[in-house]
Amino acid sequence: LLQLVESGGGSVQAGGSLRLSCAASEYSYCMAWFRQRPGKGREAVASINIGRGTRGGISYYADSVKGRFTISQDNDKRMVYLQMNGLNPEDTAMYYCAARRQYCSALRDADSYNYWGQGTQVTVSS
Repeated sequence: LLQLVESGGGSVQAGGSLRLSCAASEYSYCMAWFRQRPGKGREAVASINIGRGTRGGISYYADSVKGRFTISQDNDKRMVYLQMNGLNPEDTAMYYCAARRQYCSALRDADSYNYWGQGTQVTVSS
């Protein structure tokens, strides 16, 4: 069983930054961050292919976060991070880490992932 644990959420003022972390108990090929607000579907934020091979580190972003968020990996530690800069109230959501044992070639929806963390809350106030 591949287990994922997120951390790093919290409350910040608009314009602030947070760094989310996701620890994986086993290796995967692609990991992603999603976010969800009450009454809305789970939205893909960013994904990254895992490892040091030719696909390793190749990442994808939602248009809403390009230029503000950066997804990265530490393969030795089986960790994935989401650096969130220039936060605004629209970024407020529960953020989830997801994984799958297939490489990603694009930002994919939640149905493409079969391993999920418990979520960490991000709240941005104006």
